[in-house]
Amino acid sequence: MKGALMRDEKAEGATASLEQLLGDRLLQGGLTVAVAESCTGGLISHRITNVPGASQYFLLGTVAYSNECKVKQLGIDRALLEQFGAVSRDGALAMARGIREVARSDIGVGVTGIAGPGGGMPDKPVGLVFIAAVADRHERVERYVFGGTRDAVKQQASDAALTLILDVAEK
Repeated sequence: MKGALMRDEKAEGATASLEQLLGDRLLQGGLTVAVAESCTGGLISHRITNVPGASQYFLLGTVAYSNECKVKQLGIDRALLEQFGAVSRDGALAMARGIREVARSDIGVGVTGIAGPGGGMPDKPVGLVFIAAVADRHERVERYVFGGTRDAVKQQASDAALTLILDVAEK
């Protein structure tokens, strides 16, 4: 079975999944998280909720694929999307801030990118992903260019997002 290891199923010496490590950290810190996804299509939310007990820290996951949904559901300023585009540092940060506000979570995460195989341009190639995490006193945005198939880009982006959430939760 792929995905998170259950707490009581861990064999001696087995390593916990990234999802389990994140869940443990959020529980230890008494923190909650909400995720706004675009190019990952719900994969991050899926992975977080694969861990038993995720309802204690996971408040909301939304897939805001269109710009119109980003505006209506996350409260992103249409002018920001027109100026920078959805696939941008500013777009990811606005998504993270928006979902955090909507869910009233401790940490908000925004993920936007071009999973491919089409849609890339010279300044925004296929595989370009921006991931933002926002907490009370900490905002961070990371830029990645992942390679491989559409599924590979989505998987790499979800790994990077979970790692970023874990890092922000430790601050």
